[in-house]
Amino acid sequence: MSQLIVGMSTMATFMFGLMKHPMSMGIVLMAQTLLICLFTNSLAQNAWFSYILFLVFMGGMLVLFIYLTSVASNELFGKKNYKAIISWVVVMMLLLPAMWVLEPLMLTNSSENAKSMKIEGMVNLTSMFNYPYNLMTIAVIVYLFLTLIVVVKITESHSGPLRMNN
Repeated sequence: MSQLIVGMSTMATFMFGLMKHPMSMGIVLMAQTLLICLFTNSLAQNAWFSYILFLVFMGGMLVLFIYLTSVASNELFGKKNYKAIISWVVVMMLLLPAMWVLEPLMLTNSSENAKSMKIEGMVNLTSMFNYPYNLMTIAVIVYLFLTLIVVVKITESHSGPLRMNN
């Protein structure tokens, strides 16, 4: 399952570079956020962390949505982006057979990893601050801090509103 999520996340990353409209970029970013939260849930065996991560990312997406609707409210979608559609189909055609071939190998590894995780220590809320997962927690903290700085710089009060009304 995690191989499928990683493959779809990779595909969403490639599609993000092909998008031209800010709203379509936001939709791809929301899909990427959902996939990252699903992968985090399967990796950490702790649903609370992925729920909190999803809510934080969606809060950031709401800030971006408000900014984009105030700046580019009347911009229309262009032609269909056939490059993105063709790349999506090609990636899926390449990934799905590879996943079927590699699935037995991945299942044995994941079951051994799950057994070793249960043996090594308890899986609870404090496990996200232990070694393998503390890097993910630190990355989320750094991301939130940088997002806070960007939002503060974008919405400086002495510069006036984001978009001037006529």
